[in-house]
Amino acid sequence: MSDLRDPAPYDALLLLSFGGPEGPDDVVPFLANVTRGRGIPEERLKEVGKHYFLFGGVSPINAQNRALLDALRRDFSAHGLDLPVYWGNRNWAPYLTDTLREMVADGHRRIAVLATSAYASYSGCRQYRENLADALAALEAEGLPVPRVDKLRHYFNHPGFVEPMVEGVLASLADLPDEVRPGAHLAFTTHSIPLSAADTSGPVEAHGDGGAYVAEHLEVARLIVDAVRERTGTAYPWRLVYQSRSGAPHIPWLEPDICDHLDALHGDGVPAVVMAPIGFVSDHMEVLYDLDTEATARAAELDLPVRRSATVGADPRFAAAVRELVLERAAAERGREPQRCALGTLGASHDLCPVGCCPARAPKPAAAGADSPYA
Repeated sequence: MSDLRDPAPYDALLLLSFGGPEGPDDVVPFLANVTRGRGIPEERLKEVGKHYFLFGGVSPINAQNRALLDALRRDFSAHGLDLPVYWGNRNWAPYLTDTLREMVADGHRRIAVLATSAYASYSGCRQYRENLADALAALEAEGLPVPRVDKLRHYFNHPGFVEPMVEGVLASLADLPDEVRPGAHLAFTTHSIPLSAADTSGPVEAHGDGGAYVAEHLEVARLIVDAVRERTGTAYPWRLVYQSRSGAPHIPWLEPDICDHLDALHGDGVPAVVMAPIGFVSDHMEVLYDLDTEATARAAELDLPVRRSATVGADPRFAAAVRELVLERAAAERGREPQRCALGTLGASHDLCPVGCCPARAPKPAAAGADSPYA
């Protein structure tokens, strides 16, 4: 096999995602999984789940993951990459531990992991690593072989992730009425997180003032703005804003919220807005409700033309990027020095999360990092 198509030492890829309900009866049990250990009563979970009930109790994320699985398998096959792809979730079927149990039964012992989160943060990286450690501990307790798992690096600045979003913004701008398009504003959105979590995101040297989480999102926003300017000749004004806050009111989270931002833009006389959800790999419930429903309704109240640009989803360029990430990491594990593809000034992210990277409030074992108990 050509070295360019050799996945060794990896014998499988695991697509690791958040999971979501697929019917009304799933909503409360799913939310109980998400909030386990917080003591939230069932009645509160039903209130929180109202967003899901508006869509028949179905989150779009599982269908998006199935589409990405198909895209990955097609891309791998078309490029001669003989690597089976599995899928496991943190909070709903197919559960991560069940999937790893299946992979071990199929004989896999060295697994590359793609998490459906492109940026550094506790919830977007280390928590996935903690879930992996919990699942490996469960296999060990059952007397099963414990595979080695290696999480692929953050891909926020990979062209296969950025370029589909550039095209999404361009399409949304083109869809605006001609008379408002020249004055449109770009609102790049991502999930709000507590300031304390943002400030400690990424390696220790990145901590402070939003940490790696904010820096990486700002980098992606700048990359998109620059590409849009090159292709349209217009330097559209923009800002990174936040959505989907879920924490206690007294705890400071990243701001401004997208709806507050729409109010401010309207007050400033901005004639139109494109909302670009760069923090989301696919159309999660946060995109369908917080942007397509809530923020769009607020814009309508303001008589403010608004468009929401597409997430990356199962775009073939993203599938190709995943293939490149797998082969890049495989080559590095074999002692080679692969070319690492990354746009902008931040460069390619680390392969191995260092000690102190995206710390949890309560320390827990985390796999696939320098502090992994399963090296």
